[in-house]
Amino acid sequence: MKANKARIIFHLDMNSFYASVETAYHPAYKGKPLAVAGNPEERKGIIITSNYEARAKGVKTTMPIWQARKLCPELIILRPNFERYRYASSEIFKILNSITPFVEPVSIDEGYMDVTDATSPSNTLQLAEELQHKIKRELDLPCSIGIAPNKFLAKMASDMKKPMGITILRKRDIPMMLWPLPVAEMYGVGKKTAEKLNTMDIHTIGDLAEADVYQLKQLLGINGERLKNRANGIDLRPVDPDAVNEFKSIGSSETLPVDTTDANEIRSLLTALAQNVESRMKRKHAAGRSVQLTIRYHDRSTITRSKKLPNYIEKKEDILKVAFELFDLHWNLEPIRLLGVTVQDIEEKQNIAQQLDLFTYKKDAEKEKLYDAIDKLTQKFGKNPFVEVKEEVNQQPKTSFQKDFLDDYRK
Repeated sequence: MKANKARIIFHLDMNSFYASVETAYHPAYKGKPLAVAGNPEERKGIIITSNYEARAKGVKTTMPIWQARKLCPELIILRPNFERYRYASSEIFKILNSITPFVEPVSIDEGYMDVTDATSPSNTLQLAEELQHKIKRELDLPCSIGIAPNKFLAKMASDMKKPMGITILRKRDIPMMLWPLPVAEMYGVGKKTAEKLNTMDIHTIGDLAEADVYQLKQLLGINGERLKNRANGIDLRPVDPDAVNEFKSIGSSETLPVDTTDANEIRSLLTALAQNVESRMKRKHAAGRSVQLTIRYHDRSTITRSKKLPNYIEKKEDILKVAFELFDLHWNLEPIRLLGVTVQDIEEKQNIAQQLDLFTYKKDAEKEKLYDAIDKLTQKFGKNPFVEVKEEVNQQPKTSFQKDFLDDYRK
């Protein structure tokens, strides 16, 4: 790319992604109000996402299912199928990658593309239209695309017209298109940050663009200056295809159907979570040096406790040992609503130079042979033959917020 060439960045954002994937799989649902939600029989029964037909009836994300049904009695409610969504996501990013290698996935349903060398300014809109139509034609999925000279403006642009919108946001358009918007609608400004900015009489993005940088830094630290730059359309970040590889943790969490103090139920869930983390680390050929335990109690108060380890770990047994230790130390015996296990300080195994001393080498080598044998048997019989039935784990991903799969489209 020529250094003096103006950048052309796309931000692609899938519209009602989960609901759209379900409609693509079930064409009979097209044109009908549809939502993806947790299990209606359990407390997790809240709306994860809904299509535009459901939104027109007032159905919103995080709304309890009973409330959604009251607003829209004919609402079709499906449980999430994250494997299905991951597959669709992978196919989308393959299409993006066929246009340019400069693709940066951000989440399961959005990503950036640097198309500076893939098009000319006069053909940019045509390329976006062709991309949008290709995804709709081949995958039956709608998307919106923001076009801008940098990532921040492209992200803001993609939110301006949904569904199936294409919006160009040039720097000269900022005073008219960006500055009148409420500061709370600015990407990178959360609810608490917006409230802080309001105390400085900053209510629009335009107010932020003109605010005193010193006062902003006093209020928000270095982020204050960064947000002011973004409000003025300044964002030098490159589209980085390898950014997704910079994951530093892999975790798994689960909300219990009923608040519990049952030690057996708790330990069974921790075992399942550790198994899930091991499986995901295995996919990424990674290991970590820290284990974090999250406990959310019946009153929604939440604690996180972690332990740094002398060596990298990757096996369920090692993860579970630390998780049990942290749990025994920090559980206050109150009923538990949610548990989470996360391995942090992640590195790819090829980057880890394991320090094996004379006393541990033989044991580690023997363990590897055992693990290899178990893996082969698992592949043959479909599950670990040495794990009791009560410890079997559903390998279905529990959340869309896991990011360690986002580069699978390259494989």
